[in-house]
Amino acid sequence: MCRGYLAREENKGKFAGHETFPLRHLWLPKAYEKVANNKNKNRRGSPFSDKDAIVSFGVGKNMVNSIRHWALACEVIKNNNGIFELGDIGNFLFKPKTGKDPFMERKATLWLIHWMVAGRWERTSTWYYAFNCFSESKFERETIVKAIQNLRKNRGWKRISDTTIRRDVECFIRSYVYSGDQKTSEDSMESVLLELGLIRTVGTRLFEFNYGAKPSLPEGVFLYSLNEFWKVKLPNQNSASVEALTYSPGSPGRVFKIDEQSLVKRLVDIGKSSKGQFGWTDTSGIRNVARLRKEKDSLKLLELAYKNN
Repeated sequence: MCRGYLAREENKGKFAGHETFPLRHLWLPKAYEKVANNKNKNRRGSPFSDKDAIVSFGVGKNMVNSIRHWALACEVIKNNNGIFELGDIGNFLFKPKTGKDPFMERKATLWLIHWMVAGRWERTSTWYYAFNCFSESKFERETIVKAIQNLRKNRGWKRISDTTIRRDVECFIRSYVYSGDQKTSEDSMESVLLELGLIRTVGTRLFEFNYGAKPSLPEGVFLYSLNEFWKVKLPNQNSASVEALTYSPGSPGRVFKIDEQSLVKRLVDIGKSSKGQFGWTDTSGIRNVARLRKEKDSLKLLELAYKNN
């Protein structure tokens, strides 16, 4: 069984909420704007459940629910006992005057969004499972469906139906792969994650993860993900092996599909790129990354992806 989040008995899979719609380009800034300008800040569910939500968002009810789902998954907003508030990522990207990418025009933001949905289990379980726990590089939809069904059986998640799992896997595929089908191409073209090219088609029903160096992945996003991974998986350790950062569930190597050789090339210069927060060591063939100082706020590292751009 996959380690990490899946090893914790208290964690339950979530395979719904997006209403089968992949994340579209302007949904996150729209969700941020609506919560920021919400006049009913203390009313549970507002602005997503207000009677004029459909008119306000300019989409149907199911899409309003999907916008809420993705905004929560990416921490653009947060749910405080039914009261929606602005999230840290939302403020970082979209806050008026200081937001780093208010119109989601930078590649760094797409990589960050991918990390938020594939690097964490809580709201996007299929995304996390596929990138971190699924062992095959090539796969069919049905292969992942059956793998998650087996996970459901092993974990005793009786309330998750086969239909729910299939729809979740379909949404996952459409988030990264253009289908070309006339009935779904409009939705697929608008998926923000398509541009990353993390999954490609290799046949009529076969898909393949795209492993490699990921040259368009900015150092700031990589360092943010590394620090977040470290806080969750290695909170009491001051060093981490190349193997852990490449292959452990939830690691940058697994989430971004970076092969070990390419990851090492990034890590060799991590002292300079992280401005001294991390350091590289290679002693007698033992390759490690050292955490030279603890940085509780990963957003300070993320800022490096948006400077001088």
